[in-house]
Amino acid sequence: MTTSESLSLSALGLHSASATDVGLRRAANEDALLDSAPIFVVADGMGGHDAGEVASALAVEAFRALSGAPSASPAEVREAFDRAAADIAAILPGGKRRAGTTVTGVAISEIEGEAYWLVFNLGDSRTYRLAAGALEQISVDHSVVQELVDEGEIDRAAAAVHPGRNIITRALGAGGVYRPDYWLVPVEPGDRILLCSDGVSGELDDDAILAALTEEADPQAAADRLVHEGILRGGRDNLTAIVIDAFDATLDAPPQPGHAGPPVDTHNRREPDEDTVPRSPLSAGKAP
Repeated sequence: MTTSESLSLSALGLHSASATDVGLRRAANEDALLDSAPIFVVADGMGGHDAGEVASALAVEAFRALSGAPSASPAEVREAFDRAAADIAAILPGGKRRAGTTVTGVAISEIEGEAYWLVFNLGDSRTYRLAAGALEQISVDHSVVQELVDEGEIDRAAAAVHPGRNIITRALGAGGVYRPDYWLVPVEPGDRILLCSDGVSGELDDDAILAALTEEADPQAAADRLVHEGILRGGRDNLTAIVIDAFDATLDAPPQPGHAGPPVDTHNRREPDEDTVPRSPLSAGKAP
């Protein structure tokens, strides 16, 4: 079902940008990203250097085949997940048994001529939507603390500081059977989508994310600011952000490219690092 403000695929214009940083505590960046319409993906590898780095790269590479087309169907996205799962499973016998990755992303899908955000998620990387000045987290974390929130045992404030906040319940690899979640959201002019690893969302609360997305008109400036502010607030994990703007290409022109944020003092190392780890065993299931 679409709204009166939704865009047809033929009228849809996109402007996207990305930023990533190793942070202040990691020896390597285990995040990987794909910023190539109509598919956008952030993957946060786990299992330590080499294992996590390989898993996230394999996940992103599996989705790369969808780039360059006008749109991507739900079936094509599911097939990309299947390829990623098989590729990651293939490296496990080599000793990388802890290799795994989160995956969050969005694809442009066409349904009856209208453009939709096809949001997909595994793990605790996140997809947000900014529309009409309101920020909404579309994806739902697959994590121990999210389960506690859902059960009413803790609130979101307690979840943000819970000692088990980095334990996830679903992932690609890491010994579990994956089961992604999917959402279809009509694309409206002025939509801004944020994909980020928990290195960003773990350091910045919703108010800080909202401020960056509303105060920076250019997607590159917004992505740079989110990563930069995450580093300033601790930078305990790798940080990755993709910002995607939707506009009516028959009426509007995309904004001009921005610039990188100010330099970061990487010697400011005050807090312990954090890493995403799978719960053992991961919850089992099948992709829809």
